[in-house]
Amino acid sequence: MNHGGTEAQRRSLPDEVNSLTGVIVDAAFKVHSALGPGLLESVYETCLVHELEKRDLEVVRQIEVPIEYDGRLLDSGLRLDLLVQDTVVIELKAVEHVLPVHKAQLLSYLRLAGKPVGLLINFHVPLIKDGIQRMVL
Repeated sequence: MNHGGTEAQRRSLPDEVNSLTGVIVDAAFKVHSALGPGLLESVYETCLVHELEKRDLEVVRQIEVPIEYDGRLLDSGLRLDLLVQDTVVIELKAVEHVLPVHKAQLLSYLRLAGKPVGLLINFHVPLIKDGIQRMVL
């Protein structure tokens, strides 16, 4: 699993945030084990939300992220795939290869939403551990 940020940045997150990302990763493993690669991103999103809610986590889907520009809040059309416990942003993919733009997208979402940590989860991989990247602002 690839992690964004430095080791010191990861340690600076509260233990409960680190525990939360661990629970989310475990849920993603369960979904991937049941479904495998090759489905649409929306299928993985629905199943991951179900798995997270079974673990009593608050999950909000497709949250609009406005952009403040030139002193105004503008509707940008940007949407977070998932926000868990109002803390962790999850960006889901079902792609052959995660590109640098996908990582940049998640970092931008973290910055715009004011959240400390995000998970980029690509379900289109043989082993889900190779498809999860944790990124910290």
